[in-house]
Formats: sequence, C-alpha cells, structure tokens
Amino acid sequence: MARNLSFALHVLTARLDRMGDRLLRAEHDISYPRFLALVFVGELGASTQRALADQLGVTEPSVSRMTAVLAADGLLIVEPDPAGGNRRRLSLTDRGRQLVTTVRQDFEDRLADFVERSGVPYAEYAEHTERLLSTLDRREQEGAR
Repeated sequence: MARNLSFALHVLTARLDRMGDRLLRAEHDISYPRFLALVFVGELGASTQRALADQLGVTEPSVSRMTAVLAADGLLIVEPDPAGGNRRRLSLTDRGRQLVTTVRQDFEDRLADFVERSGVPYAEYAEHTERLLSTLDRREQEGAR
C-alpha cells in the first residue's frame, strides 16, 4: 500500500465538510462553517472573536463578518468585552442554542451511520481520532513540530 495518508485525510476531510455543508444548508438553512462557529461558541468555550478565529483556523476579520451574519440571523450575541479594547464577547441566543442542540445530535447520528456503513467501526474510529487530536494538542503545548 502506498503511503498517501496525508493526501487521503485531506480529501476525506474536504469531502465530509462539503457533505455536511450540503446537508445543513438543505435542512437547516445554515452553512457548515457557521454551524461550527455556533458549536464552538456554545459548547467548546470560544467566547471571543479571537478565540473563535483560532478554533476555526481563520482570520479575525473573517470571524467578524461571520459573527455579524449570525447575530443578524438571531443566533449569536456579539457584545463589547467588559475588559475593554476592541474585543467582542460571543454567546448564543436561545434560538442559537436550540439550533446547536437539535442539529448536533442529528449530524453526529448521520456521521456514525455513514462510518458504520463504510465498514469502519464507529467507536474505534472515534477513539483513534481522539488519540490523534490529543497527540496534536500535546505537541502544540510542547512547541514541537
């Protein structure tokens, strides 16, 4: 077997992102990147635009535009940071929280079904993915390459 995991992982991630985007747009009228932003704010602690940009791997101006759209759609609250400066604090509206709760479980169930139908045991795949992410987190904390 040729060693091309780095390429295959990129293609898999890109295709899964596109599949998720099509599903979310069709059924919930929201893009996958915007949905991820809501998940990061609501469940993973990205409480400022800077933290959200880091989590999403995009620029702060990009997040600023995205959060403005999400706020206009009634899904996100964007407020000046009490600590001052040009920072903005983020939190979900009740509608945003409801959307994340409703969509996230359905989305996860569909992914689990997709993984299982491919012949890959979902629990094992999830465990290996978490191990890889943990290793990356440790390496970043250590400043390693």
